Amino acid sequence: MVEQVTHPLSKYLRADMMPHIWCPGCGNGIVLNCFVHALDELKTDLDKLVVVSGIGCIGRTAGYTNTDSFHTTHGRAIAFATGVKLASPELEVVIVSGDGDLFAIGGNHFIHAARRNIGVKVICANNFNYGMTGGQLGPTTPLESLTTTSPYGNIEHPFNLVHLAAAAGAIYVARWTTLHVRRLTQSMKKMMQKEGFCFIEVISPCPEIFGRYNKMRTGLEMMEWFKKASVVESFSDPAKAEITKEKIVVGEFVDTQKLSYEKLFHEKIAQINERSIQ
Repeated sequence: MVEQVTHPLSKYLRADMMPHIWCPGCGNGIVLNCFVHALDELKTDLDKLVVVSGIGCIGRTAGYTNTDSFHTTHGRAIAFATGVKLASPELEVVIVSGDGDLFAIGGNHFIHAARRNIGVKVICANNFNYGMTGGQLGPTTPLESLTTTSPYGNIEHPFNLVHLAAAAGAIYVARWTTLHVRRLTQSMKKMMQKEGFCFIEVISPCPEIFGRYNKMRTGLEMMEWFKKASVVESFSDPAKAEITKEKIVVGEFVDTQKLSYEKLFHEKIAQINERSIQ
């Protein structure tokens, strides 16, 4: 009789949803892998975890994780997650979504959730384009990069996501590439143990579209770019952490503490209820 072998992380994934549909060389599988490793190392109670995503390639994560999850409409992942956290503050709410979803149509939700310090954790897979809908340029597409809607080179200045998150008030801000799997996993673990709005940007390869247009036709070629260009400058000025072909500044940029919005919210409700009884 052959003993059935199960994957040590199988309890974190929905087997009936596998195999995944991500393209060969895509970094989304690495992001998911780091996330479930972080959950495992923290011994996370899956009954108290909610994973939320928006529209986009990485949005499939919500369906692949074996926990309560929700795949929202485009740009509304943070809005939905905010409602979950306020209704049930004891839950750990993690948003895994893309640069277009979080910072284009969802950008307003992001900056105000960070400003309010709502206790949700945001993981952004940044592949520099709208990979699922045809490879159009997005809010993080580097200058001069070629996309389906910038065939002569992008002339729009991109967001520096770690600077934006830090300026808006996030209490933990980090950036890694999918090459930095150990550092990324450790950042996810640190983020999950903090109270308040936390943000990790993950530079992730999209070889099938962004890579093809920019002379990096395989995931390995994009990884070689990450290896060559990445420079760890932890707790440096996030305003200077730009991304160019020559240099990708990675590391932790903000690690601080302040009371979360949901804690202040429920304390205020308690005060109001106490006054009404008196």
